[in-house]
Amino acid sequence: MAKKIKNIVKVQAIGGAATPAPPLGPVLGQQGINIQAFVAEFNAKTQDRKGELVPAVITVYEDRSFDFILKIAPASELIKMALKLPKGSGKPLTEKVGKLTRAQLRAIAEKKLPDLNTSDVEQAMKIIAGSARQMGVDIIA
Repeated sequence: MAKKIKNIVKVQAIGGAATPAPPLGPVLGQQGINIQAFVAEFNAKTQDRKGELVPAVITVYEDRSFDFILKIAPASELIKMALKLPKGSGKPLTEKVGKLTRAQLRAIAEKKLPDLNTSDVEQAMKIIAGSARQMGVDIIA
């Protein structure tokens, strides 16, 4: 018999370096999840993604057990990693912080494609380009 789902929680933590400290601990504690068990399992599954922000969707069951699915890093994080930027622009329309080539844009779109609501790489590139514009990053041909 299938377990009854109590809640679904979305969290983000650094791959391979999650800790029970805030912000992760309080969110998981409210759901009644064994925080240390989640952190250990999350860190084990994300060893190859050290330093990357990794979103997870946690399904919490009535018996306080859980399972989770790892997602791809947010588009803004992928853009910052590709351009080695500390952060995006505070004024994206007037202050540009970098330039993204079409090849870099395609690579980011292909990586992010499973989490987007499209299966076409060209459409995914448009979505990522929109995120880049909002960060103050220009797209060059």
